[in-house]
Amino acid sequence: MTRKRVVVTGISAITPLGLDVESTWEGILAGKSGIKKITSFDTTGFDTDIAGEITDFNPDTYIQPKQSKRMDRFTQLSVCAAMQLIENSGYTITAENADRVGVILGVGLGGLATIEVFHSKLVEAGPSRVSPFYIPMLISNIAPGQIAIAVGAKGPNYVLTSACASATHSIGSAYTEIVMGRCDAMITGGAESTITPMGISGFTSMKALCTKYNDSPEKASRPFDAERGGFVMGEGAGMLLLESLDSALARGAHIYAEVVGFGASDDANHMVAPLETGEGMALAMKRALQDAQVDPNEIDSINAHGTSTHANDEAETKAIKQVFGDHAKNIAICSNKSQLGHLLGAAGGVESVLSVLTLDTGMVPGTINLENPDPVCDLNYMPDGPKKLDPKYVLCSNFGFGGTNASMLYKRYEA
Repeated sequence: MTRKRVVVTGISAITPLGLDVESTWEGILAGKSGIKKITSFDTTGFDTDIAGEITDFNPDTYIQPKQSKRMDRFTQLSVCAAMQLIENSGYTITAENADRVGVILGVGLGGLATIEVFHSKLVEAGPSRVSPFYIPMLISNIAPGQIAIAVGAKGPNYVLTSACASATHSIGSAYTEIVMGRCDAMITGGAESTITPMGISGFTSMKALCTKYNDSPEKASRPFDAERGGFVMGEGAGMLLLESLDSALARGAHIYAEVVGFGASDDANHMVAPLETGEGMALAMKRALQDAQVDPNEIDSINAHGTSTHANDEAETKAIKQVFGDHAKNIAICSNKSQLGHLLGAAGGVESVLSVLTLDTGMVPGTINLENPDPVCDLNYMPDGPKKLDPKYVLCSNFGFGGTNASMLYKRYEA
């Protein structure tokens, strides 16, 4: 069977740097940080009080207020990002093509805020105070479900949850639906919103969150830097419209990039820590290259997971060296988390959007706060800011608890 070529014809993002993809990309290229003091709850007594919060977000821009109140914030972000995506792509879903358009989304934790709210009501006032909308609000698959209702997509619809690799796995699965000819277009990416008391305290108790830069939030996320002290939580949504090349050409769509490879693996080693050698991460990268039938020496840019934790950044550097050998030092590598924080299940969605924009514009983002490079992390992590490098490929990888690893390979579109 001949594989279908898959292209990206729509992008959207709602992030700590902006309420749309344009303002987010502008902030990325300007070297801005979206990390600030938490305002959504009282952080008194918390070891960290900073995060990549989205401010001024109004879901009622795209969602009826009555419906919006019946959604957790992660679903509100999902639906709004999906509506922006449809606008950006110019794709029209009709009665004739609806069953050939699907939604596969990555969500890490789902409605954590909703759980906290209604648990408090249960404890304080009893079971009668728990809303009938409680369960539909918190379940992670409600996000793609609500998107389908909003846009009329009747194809495959489900959520993938694999911690911080959730969105990347979802994009890989959506890509496969089109490659195999089962669908013509897919809405995919990820969404997450867990900047809540339980979310912050849970990750802090694991010693995963940064607690040493509370007085200078914009400096707190510093991937590959010797003074890094853990990741900074963020929230947001990033989505792509994947489309078969035939469909995109037939409607004259703008093509941002081509999707050419997907790889996944597992460390099979530890509940939360990555394999120190980076072998599991390397396997996912290799599989993405093999899927695309691309030689490692052709890769010229990587959008790294780059969490700003000691364990990840060291393992990821080793993984890149395993896959690319001496060529690793020639690759322009960036970590968007230095500016956005770690969006957990949404990370791969937003980072894929930025990877696609890298190919569409030729601009490779930098990694901010990389002021004192860790000697172990000795590759080109773009500490001097964005550069016009016109890469042909961007490899975008994300890794999560449970040892799960995922990589997507994007290519500059050529007819």
